[in-house]
Amino acid sequence: MKFSDDFIFGGATAAYQCEGSTLEYGKGKVSWDDFLAKQGRFKADPASDFYHQYGQDLKLCNMFGINGIRISISWARIFPEGTGRINQEGVDFYHRVFQECHKNHVEPFVTLHHFDTPDVLYQKGDFLNRDTIHAFVEFSKYCFEEYKDEVTYWFTFNEIWAVATNTYIEGTFPNGEKYNMTKAFQIMHNMMVAHALAVLEYKKAGYNGKIGVVQSLEYKYPFDENNLDDIQAAKNEDVLQNQFLLDATFKGYYSTETMEIVNRLVSINNGTLELLDEDFDVLKQAALLNDYMGMNYYQSRFIQHYEGENDIHHNGTGEKGTSRFCLKNVGRRMEKEGIPRTDWDWLIHPESMFDMLVRIRQQYPNYKAIYITENGMGYKDDFEDGIIDDEPRIDFIRRHLEFTLKAIEAGVNVKGYFVWSLMDMFSWTNGYNKRYGLFYVDYETQKRYPKASAYWYKRVSETKEV
Repeated sequence: MKFSDDFIFGGATAAYQCEGSTLEYGKGKVSWDDFLAKQGRFKADPASDFYHQYGQDLKLCNMFGINGIRISISWARIFPEGTGRINQEGVDFYHRVFQECHKNHVEPFVTLHHFDTPDVLYQKGDFLNRDTIHAFVEFSKYCFEEYKDEVTYWFTFNEIWAVATNTYIEGTFPNGEKYNMTKAFQIMHNMMVAHALAVLEYKKAGYNGKIGVVQSLEYKYPFDENNLDDIQAAKNEDVLQNQFLLDATFKGYYSTETMEIVNRLVSINNGTLELLDEDFDVLKQAALLNDYMGMNYYQSRFIQHYEGENDIHHNGTGEKGTSRFCLKNVGRRMEKEGIPRTDWDWLIHPESMFDMLVRIRQQYPNYKAIYITENGMGYKDDFEDGIIDDEPRIDFIRRHLEFTLKAIEAGVNVKGYFVWSLMDMFSWTNGYNKRYGLFYVDYETQKRYPKASAYWYKRVSETKEV
């Protein structure tokens, strides 16, 4: 099989991770600015300096057959306080970026929120505060209208699960807590309500474009497929990360199976969820109107029954073998013999992406299309006289594209694939030693160098063959 002629071979970015100029040109503060300054380990400025280098990056896209780019609009660059005053410099910046995209024959796929709520709103509770839902909808409406002639493809949120787990379970994001199931589920629900309201506004306005949401998914396998306790543990974590959000996306409500597990996990915190009738009214409407879903997919998990205390350690340095994830009454993530891992302990298991794509088609038959909006390999690239031979990354992407083709052959409507990331950039909890890009960035000179993977990806894009 070959990919279709209209298949998108893209590269992905995110505003805070690549733009730099985090507090310049009228941009307001986001939660990460003070958080990173307090840590003192690294900062997101200048990062890849996309604010000034976007012309170079989009020219590279054109040269290397990359016909789509994921870009996020920084909310705080448009509305520095989240609401009210508009920063015209920020508005104009994104006009220039989108115009440069089209000049280079690169279709922009635009995300409205990629982990960067304006700090004013973040300090008031982020999306746990329902006022932020309405502020996000107003921001979305502004962007829809302002960029209607330049943007056809929209995503509301990037990785709602990542917001929830990193803020309220793993505690690695700003103002992070650990092991708070109630807040994790509540913020996921509220963000999905915000998504749904934005979708309804987009459709009501009758724009000539499409809209969806990006979810980060990981297939959960029982560590011992013959052990009933391991099977239940895998289902627990599946609901926590996948099924809760997939139900909200495609059903507009949570199934009985989902809510049985959600209620049990929330009760561990002696908490309650605020799930309003009007929430489900908009969720159900939006479930029928989503034009596609973006799926960020990096790895799978093997889950074992676990009765011990909570114990999570995040490997943010690339010291292989240091990660731990044990959630009381949920399960424990395990290594699996024969499955390799990256230096950051992420499983390299492309067949699980096929399983997830087929699962969505079977469990949620009303889905319309899927874009793989992020997939890639964090790697400690060696730079030798401008040559970066990243064969492990090529192998990683090749195998995932092969299973993408298999999923298409099995009847899944996959419309595109975006490598994370287009170029090297700042990584939220890892700084700069974890490189994902097709293009190597010398952070001191901001010069770009195509890696071996960029040349390989160009050939795939041109031939439509892996």
